Amino acid sequence: MDRPDNALYPPIQPTRSGWLAVGDGHEVYWEQCGRDDGQPVVYLHGGPGSGCTPDQRRFFDPAHYRIVLFDQRGCGRSRPAGRLEANTTAELVADLERLREQLGIERWIVFGGSWGAALALAYARLHTARVQALVLRGVFLARSREVDSFACTLRAYLPQAWHALAAPFGVRDEQGARDFDLATHCARTILHGEAQAARRIAGAWLALESQAMAMTLANAGPSGGAGNGGPAADPLGPRTQVYMHYLAQRFFLRDGELLEGLEGLRRMPVHIVQGALDPVCPPISAWELAQVLPHAELQMIALAGHGAFEPATRSALVEVMNRLRDQPS
Repeated sequence: MDRPDNALYPPIQPTRSGWLAVGDGHEVYWEQCGRDDGQPVVYLHGGPGSGCTPDQRRFFDPAHYRIVLFDQRGCGRSRPAGRLEANTTAELVADLERLREQLGIERWIVFGGSWGAALALAYARLHTARVQALVLRGVFLARSREVDSFACTLRAYLPQAWHALAAPFGVRDEQGARDFDLATHCARTILHGEAQAARRIAGAWLALESQAMAMTLANAGPSGGAGNGGPAADPLGPRTQVYMHYLAQRFFLRDGELLEGLEGLRRMPVHIVQGALDPVCPPISAWELAQVLPHAELQMIALAGHGAFEPATRSALVEVMNRLRDQPS
């Protein structure tokens, strides 16, 4: 069922879906598409906070793959929406393993983009024997330098949107943003600040994010190109709350932790697809990960930014999944 131009596969509907109680008052939504007896692959969405979308099912040949998607704690259709209690990276990793066991899957391909790439690495480090292959897009390693790249460096490219975010704090330039730790102050204001200030900063953050997602000319396709559904209708809604909860805690990971303890991953296929002009997750992170995993296949997609659905990026992802489909298990 090859697509002649490696375009997305046609839209499909879930064959099974439900909610998995994972403890602490959380129920995680999951769905399955494609073949019930197919090669398992799980899709990890970005954010944190974004949730899955129907077009994310379409990277995978439904005649071959058993396609699993799930919304992380507090995200999408998971319940309760926006719940921050007992919502950490370690708990998301544990949820993923619970879901694998619930579905009776021995091993699966783990496919993650942006924050989902970080979560995929965190899961694979701990449950290496359960991962058949890793497919990572728009690599995010949850390091301070990556957070600073968004919160500080984007001033050079999107000055008007950046100043709308920084000026309420009295921050005027990139070095001032670094010294002030602009990202952390934004997160704390949105989570704990006075309502008017929280809404103002949340709107400015989301506007900067949206403009950064749309910086590349190739940014077009299903789900608005970025794959996150565009800016949230409510700046203070569940998506923003979960995102800022993780940002305030530096994603519940030590700086550089995701580049450590990867020895087991050197015995599995690792495919990295990275937009060469990605302003949200800078390409240096994908390159540095490939240096730690020298057997990994790294594709730098020319003229592409952060969106999973930019034409060249989505074609590369479909092509990777088709090659994994055609390889012996």
